This record gives sequence, structure tokens and C-alpha cells, in this order.
Amino acid sequence: MGYNSKVKNDTRGFIKIKEKTMDVYTLVGKSGTGKSFHSMNLCKQLGIEAIIDDGLFIYKNRVIAGVSAKKEKTYIGAVKTALFHKDENRDQVAAAIRRENPHSILVLGTSDGMVNKIISRLGLPELPEDSPNRIRIEHITTEEERKAAYIQREILGKHVIPAPSMQLKRSFSGYFMDQLRFFRGKELERTVVRPTFSYMGEYYVSEKVVEDIVFCLANQTPSIGKVIHVGQSPEAEAYKLKIAIKIRRGFPIWESAMDFQTEVEKQVEKMTAFNVTEVEVEVRGVS
Repeated sequence: MGYNSKVKNDTRGFIKIKEKTMDVYTLVGKSGTGKSFHSMNLCKQLGIEAIIDDGLFIYKNRVIAGVSAKKEKTYIGAVKTALFHKDENRDQVAAAIRRENPHSILVLGTSDGMVNKIISRLGLPELPEDSPNRIRIEHITTEEERKAAYIQREILGKHVIPAPSMQLKRSFSGYFMDQLRFFRGKELERTVVRPTFSYMGEYYVSEKVVEDIVFCLANQTPSIGKVIHVGQSPEAEAYKLKIAIKIRRGFPIWESAMDFQTEVEKQVEKMTAFNVTEVEVEVRGVS
């Protein structure tokens, strides 16, 4: 099941996709009522494969494409991003949906008008107004749960993205607040962030932590004889590292340094919430 990959643009700039057979669901509720938080459980219960939430296309618990509205600096900017106002964002997500070809997708929004516009912008199959696939947050949550969600969103400024934090590090460098894991037969992980437009604090990772990661990687890498120095240049949306090492005798210098450089970037990003933009490795001999 899925839908055909033939695409054409109409005069309104919407994407039209032929032979649509995808099952579309919508989850509608006011801002701060817990839609993103509860969407993963809903997908698990109904067997829905993909989610469209605040500008992101999430497929099988992975962020595939899109730009998160939660990273926008203004509320208006966040709304435009969630509605795929920019053609380039819309085209990227529409192409990713065609490529992944999910048999079902859940679209989140604050009103029927909003989800209808998202469906239209992405060229998804139209959903009748009386369709049972149109779900309201009140249908799947209690009043107490919605009140708790409101406190987290409006008072504490925390927003949930229905995807693991590892999928979002590049987009939210330095924004992470928490990871939420729930075990209900299968582990489900959400990520909590504080967008710029509701920002109330900062996320810090000690430079000593990053240094320890580098030293641990070196100890686990046979070709690395010694780490001499780890220099760091942490910035708001970037992290730069300069590492001086010695290569163990008998190993190829160039290949060993390149492999270590790649692994450092990968593991530092994996273990922190920062976007590593540069890892410079200087070889100072062999040992």
C-alpha cells in the first residue's frame, strides 16, 4: 500500500500525487493539550507508521525529513513551518513520504483547518470531514492529562517531539531538556525541548565530559597510541574539537587519523546534544 510517485505542481503551488491509497489520520487539539506526547501511543494502537508533526516527517520512530517548528525563534515562524509555508520544506517532506511510502500517516494540528491545509500542501489523500480517522485529543486523553500537558507547555515552556533525541541532535544543538521513555510492550521515546520562543534556560555539557569521551575512544581504538591534547570551542549551535594524538607503531597514519576523526564526531554527537561541526586531528608522531 502507498501512493504513486508521479507528482505535478498545480497553479496554487500545492503538490498533487496520483493514485493515492494511503490511510490518513488526524489528531486535533488545542496547543498544549499533549498531542505530540500521545501521538506515539496512538500510532502503536492503530498501527500507524508515520507522523507529521510541527514540520517533521517521522517514520517508524525516525525523523526522515522536515524542519521542526519548535526551533523557530517566533511563534508566527513556528506556525508557518508547521504548515509547510516554504515550498522547499514542503517539497523535501513530500519527496520523503513518496520514498518511504508508508501505508498510513497521522497528521497533528490545532484545528481541522490546519490539518486539512497540511494534507493539501503535502498532497496526501483527502480525508472526509465525517471520517472516523479524524481523532480529537479529547477522545484519547483525560481532563487531568490535558491539564498536566498544559502546565508542561505553557508554564514550563517544554515541548515534546515524538522521536528519539538521537534523531534530533543536529537540529536542536543545545536545546535538549530531557528524554522520555515509556515501556508498554515496546520502548517508546519522546524528546522534550524548550524552543527559543519559550526559552527558560540552557543545556550544558561540561568540557571535561567531551574530553573523557575522546580519551575513552582512544583507549578502545587499537591504532591510537596516545591522546596528547583535546581543545574545544563550544558555541551555541556548533562544537569544534582540535585533538593532538600519537599513532601506534605499525598502523597507517593517514587512515588511522581519519577513522578516529570520524568516530569522535559520531560518538560526541551521540552522547551529547551538540552539533559537532569540526574535528581537527593532529598527528604528533608514533608511539
